[in-house]
This record gives sequence, structure tokens and C-alpha cells, in this order.
Amino acid sequence: MTEAARKKPVQDIFAEYRLTPGVADELFDAQGHMRPVWRRFVDRFSRLTQEEIASRFERGNLYLRDAGVFYRQYSNDPLQEREWPLSHIPVILHEEEWAHICAGLSQRADLLEAVMADLYGPGDLVRDGHLPAELIAGSQQWLRPMVGVTPRGGHYLHFLAFEIGRSPDGSWFVLGDRTQAPSGAGFALENRMATGRIFPERFPRAHIHRLAGFFGAFRTAMEQLARGPAGRDRYAAILTPGPQNDTYYEHTYIARYLGMMLLEGEDLLVENGEAMVRTIQGPIPVGLLWRRIDAAFADPLELDSSSRIGTPGLMEAVRQGNLALVNALGSGILEMRAMMAFFPRISELLTGQPLILPNIATWWCGGESQRAYVRRNADRMMIGSAYAVDLPFDIGSTTALGGNFLNSEKRSIAEWIEAEGTSLVGQEAVSLSTTPAWVDAEEGGRVEPRPMTVRIFAARTPSGWHFMKGGYARIGKSGDAMALAMQRGGSVADVWVVSDKPVPQDTLAPPETGDFRRSTTGILPARSADNLYWLGRYVERTEDAIRLIRAYNLRLAQTDNPNDARLRRLRDFMDNYGYDLSRPIPPALIERIESARGCAAKVRDRFSTDGWAALNDLLKTTRRMTSTAQPGDDAARAMSVLVRKITGFSGLVHENMYRFSGWRFLSLGRALERADSLAALLAEFADPDAPQGSLDMAVEVADSVITHQRRYRVETSRNTVVDLLALDADNPRAILFQIQRIRQLADDLPHSRVNGRLAPISRAILPIEAEFCVRDPVEIDTARLIALRSELAHISDLVGAAYLR
Repeated sequence: MTEAARKKPVQDIFAEYRLTPGVADELFDAQGHMRPVWRRFVDRFSRLTQEEIASRFERGNLYLRDAGVFYRQYSNDPLQEREWPLSHIPVILHEEEWAHICAGLSQRADLLEAVMADLYGPGDLVRDGHLPAELIAGSQQWLRPMVGVTPRGGHYLHFLAFEIGRSPDGSWFVLGDRTQAPSGAGFALENRMATGRIFPERFPRAHIHRLAGFFGAFRTAMEQLARGPAGRDRYAAILTPGPQNDTYYEHTYIARYLGMMLLEGEDLLVENGEAMVRTIQGPIPVGLLWRRIDAAFADPLELDSSSRIGTPGLMEAVRQGNLALVNALGSGILEMRAMMAFFPRISELLTGQPLILPNIATWWCGGESQRAYVRRNADRMMIGSAYAVDLPFDIGSTTALGGNFLNSEKRSIAEWIEAEGTSLVGQEAVSLSTTPAWVDAEEGGRVEPRPMTVRIFAARTPSGWHFMKGGYARIGKSGDAMALAMQRGGSVADVWVVSDKPVPQDTLAPPETGDFRRSTTGILPARSADNLYWLGRYVERTEDAIRLIRAYNLRLAQTDNPNDARLRRLRDFMDNYGYDLSRPIPPALIERIESARGCAAKVRDRFSTDGWAALNDLLKTTRRMTSTAQPGDDAARAMSVLVRKITGFSGLVHENMYRFSGWRFLSLGRALERADSLAALLAEFADPDAPQGSLDMAVEVADSVITHQRRYRVETSRNTVVDLLALDADNPRAILFQIQRIRQLADDLPHSRVNGRLAPISRAILPIEAEFCVRDPVEIDTARLIALRSELAHISDLVGAAYLR
């Protein structure tokens, strides 16, 4: 793009915006007039130059990258992460139109609750023929163990999402109901943060309804439901499938944002019908779980026995009324497209009123008579229609209208029925409305209309359904109106609900009452403690390996002789840990970093964004070096880069974390690993049989060269090295320093004293500390160092037995 093009205002950019005949548009109404709610935004946007637009959009992208926002794309690599695909121009709706939409969705939410209550209660809708028995009984989403179970609090549904679209006549209709474990609310927050970076001006910011009030109201409702009518001290938490889930980032983000525990199935146990969280202090009751896992996987005892992410007995806790789930198990039955065909009639039956927001026109082709009808009319139905199939398997994220699956198979409906014998849901084809989206081009960007749907979130509160004033829109891929899903190349935009006047600035903060009390630091699940503990160990283990690899390559560069006795000794030593030093960047080094990253991924809700970014940077840099680093001096310089990166990570995480129990386990892991690595280092390179120069290498790897020079002012000897690296209580790179650290950390852990006596961990540490305080260097021989490693392993076992199970 030329300099003149970059500096030129884009005043005529919307003049090139071409509407599609027969398709509604968010920017222009049916008469081709710009909607009033867009005018001020378009006026300001049109004054920007191409350069300013690119700069603003990049600010939004940088925020998302720095915050670590990602989604997980379905692939052979379960941990493959993709950058968040933000469509930078928001979708703008007026608050009056939004109020009308929410009124219709509130009615629909009550209808869904009533249908759910009937399906798992009296069953009148099926018995009286308003819902086909084969549709319900044949669905894997209908869970027989929930029949007759009254949920805690009396309601089945607490958090819903609705996919809506605008039809060609300008009215809104419902494309789908999300009742199982609706996603996207956390991403809506991040979309808003990113667009705030792009458009920071007072207008539109002051006129856009904020999202925080929605989350604050829902958090309060969940906490009240968790306590129950008796006001018992039970916690509310979020239940996630884990890091392999495609929306795991959102789970961690909401947990941090709301200050709630993020749990996996293994964090929970059920005793006597009571759901308990395994914590470092012992089991603690939990009264509510915001469920982000599919219902079938929640309890392997009563539901899917193959589940590895659920909690045995969870269904019994629900049955006894001790645990509330958001949403109730079995609510996925309401998401079936076939159900939408019956909602209009059921609404008339239950409420006497038609749906304010209609469904997309839907019919269910189940049963032999309906199949015969489809066969007779297959050609007519194929023209201008889309179809969704109730398949016996999951095909992943679907688009708003489905249909492409059948088309991609190149089979007619009749052929499908004959081949599969399955039920079909037919849906009238509609043209989704379009919205402005920015498209980059060689000579500058342009705005073009893209198809879109809007996802709206609703939360049950004591005062009724509360709707997020905003949300996110799914934007179709250019040239493919059906590619709305991110998995298929779609993007996501922020949704602004705009008022004509400035709006209140809602926050999550409670009102100031003058009665301030410092809140507790919360509880630490045993799994989180376990991952923090091993994160500390893996990071320390990685740093130790980097320093040893650097020492090897420095000496290789000096001698150009791989058969040097020191190098042979170091190769053999590292080979015991799986490191192949014939490779400048041994694969085992990447494996260690990946292990650390895996632990960090499981505690993202307790982990700083900067720390996560630093760890990712370390891994990317190391992987990149595998194709560039050469043995010797080049590899040594590469290791120096990695030393700086990993110590930077350690500083960010270790020094900036609040001194709560999680920090103690992270520090405990580091201290135990460093003490063990120092014992192994001295046993190998301070041994009397070690080659000449090994002592200098030990001091170098322990990052204590300058300290040794200042302390002893002589060349290295075994006594000086052992004194400095084993017995010096002031040297962070000494065994005694780390043992004292372990003892201090253990004293601050729960149950550090039992019946007035020291717990087993402290009793195991104290004799070692006393011995290393009184011994002379000559008394710390190789055998003692090897024995110390066994003692440290025993202490690690005691930590695991006391807290990490």
C-alpha cells in the first residue's frame, strides 16, 4: 500500500458497501437508509486513515495475544491453540430493540424451564402427544436417572444462551437454544476489552451498556443457591473438562473474573451424598457447580461409564438435594433441533401465548409416515432448504443452520433415510442478515457485508431472568455464508447495546458500606496444589538442564574435543536424565518445558497472564532454536538466552504471586528440586574421581562463580565448593539454604502440627537441617550426597501423601 493510500481518510469506505438483494443488513434498513444507531460510529470511523485503522486494529489484536486469549481447534494435537479471531467492527444494536429481544427470550427461557420440568417430572407433554416419545426416548441427551429428581433450588435452568438471527423482513428469530453448557460469555468480556482498545473515545464508550453487572448478578445468585435455604457454608465453583476442551481459556478467565474455584472431576468426591472438594486442608463441601462439561460425562457410575472426567456419585449428591448444577443434568435434551418444531404449539398450550420471537421454521421428519412424506417431497425440500440431522455421533461445532453436512455428502434426503434410517429435522432456509466486517486488501482495507448471528446470554437471579446487555456475534467467512463457526474459519465480533444517553458504569465491586473486611484467600484444591508443586519442580529442573547444556557446549567450543574427560563425564551424567548432548537442543529439554507448561495450563485460573506468556515464549524460542543452533559456542549462546528467559519467568511468577498456599507449593517444589539437583551435581563433579576442572564446572552451573571468588579468593577445591554449594545458609544455590527454605514452607502449610507435635514432613526435614548446619565440608562425601537425594525423595512422598491426593 502506498504512503498516500495509508494517509488518506476512508470517508467513502461505506459508499462501496454493497447490500445483497433479499438479505437484511445491520448497517442499512430495508429502504437503504443507515440505521440511526450506527450513524455516530460510522461518522467517526470514516474520518480515520487506513494507517490509523490498521494501528487501532493491531492494538486490539495485541491485547488478545498478550492476554493469552485462544480457542482450541479440533485437530490431532489436543493442545493446539489458535489466536482469537476477532472481527474488529462491532455489531451495534439500540437498547430499545435489545429490550424487545430480551422480552421474547425471557418468555422462551420460561418455556424451556417448563418443558424441562415436565420431561423429568410428570411427562404430560409426551403422554398427551405434544412431544413424540421416540424423539425423547431415542435421544442420548435424555437422562433416565434425572427422572423424578427435584433440583436444588427448584429450577433446572440457570444459565442459557440463545443464537438469534435477523430475517429479511427485519424481524428477529431464534436459531438455537444453548442449555447444556453454554459457552461464550467469557469471550464476550474479552471481545469488549479488545474493542475498548480499538475505540477508546468517550463516545461510543460512555453510551455502551457494560457487561459486569450481568456477571455480578449471576455470581450473587450462584452463591445464594450454593448456601441453600439453611445458609450452610458451601462453596460455588466452575466444573471444567480440563485443558483439552476447546473453550478451556474461557473457563479459566471466568473463574478468575468471578473469583470462583475452577475444578475438574478429579477434584471432587462424594461422601454420603455430599459433594466435597479435595483440598490441601481436607474435603470441603461444595453446594453448586457451574457445569461446563456435557452431562453424560459428569458421573461414570450412573451415566457414561467410560467417562474419565466425571465424579463418581455426583448424581446421588444431586438426587439428595445437596448439590445444585448450572444447568441441571439432562438439559441438553432441549438443544435438539427437533424440539424447536414443537415449541410454538407447546407455548400456546402452557402459556396461551405465541412465541414473541419465533423459531426458524422447523419440522421433524420422524416416524414412518413422516419419512414417506419426505421421500415424496425430497426434491422440493432440497430446493431452498437446509437440514440438520440428529446423528448418533458428534460432528463437532455446527453452524447456525446445519445443512452443509448433508450437502458435503452429496446425498439427497431420501437417500439418507434409506441408507441410515434416521430421523430428520427440516429447517426452512433463511438468509441471515449481514453486518459490516473489515477486510484487508493490498491497497488498503475495505468494509463488506458478512452474514452473522448474535448469541445472547441469560442468567437466573432471584428477581428473574437477567440478560447480558451485549454479547458476541458470529461472523461468517467471506464467500461461505455457512462458515460461522470458528472451527470453519468464522470470526467473532463484540456486540454493543447502545443508549442515546450515557449509561451507568456497572462493576463487580459491592457497594461501599463503610464496613470493610478483608476477604480470605480462598481454598486450594489438591489438584491445583499438585500442579503448582510440579510446576516449580519442572521449571527448576529445566533451568538446571539449560545451565548444564551451556557448560557442555562452552567446553566443547574451548577444546573442540568431544572426548575430553569432562565432556564425557557430563555426557554420561546428562544421559541418565534422557538428554542427548550430541544435539545442540536436546529433545528432552523441550519435553521438560512442555511438562512445565502442562502443569501451568491446569492452573490457568491461578496463574498470571505474564507468567503464562513468558512460559510460552520460552517454549517457542526453544523449539525455534532446534533448527538453527550449532554445537559449541552457538549452542552455548542459545542456552544463555534460555537462562535469561526462564529466570525471567521465575521472577514473574514466584516473586509476584500472593503469598498464599499455592505460592508455598510452587516454592516447595522449586526448593526440593534445587536441593536435589545440587546434591546430584556435587556427587558427580565434586567426587574425588571427577576429572580435573569438574569443580569449576560445578560452581559455574550453580551460578556461584563470583560468590566463590569473593568468599575464598583461591582456586576451587573440594572443600571450598562443598562449603559454598552444600553448607552455606546464605547462598540460594546451596543445599542448606534450600533445606531451611523447605522447613519454613512446611511450617506454614495446613496441619503442620498434629496434636501439638510436628507433622511427618517437618520431622523428616529437621534432622537433615541440623546435620548440614554442624558438618564440615570434608564430612559431606559422595555417599552422603547420594543418601541425601533419597531423603529428599522421601520428603516429596510425604508432601504428596499429606496434601496432593
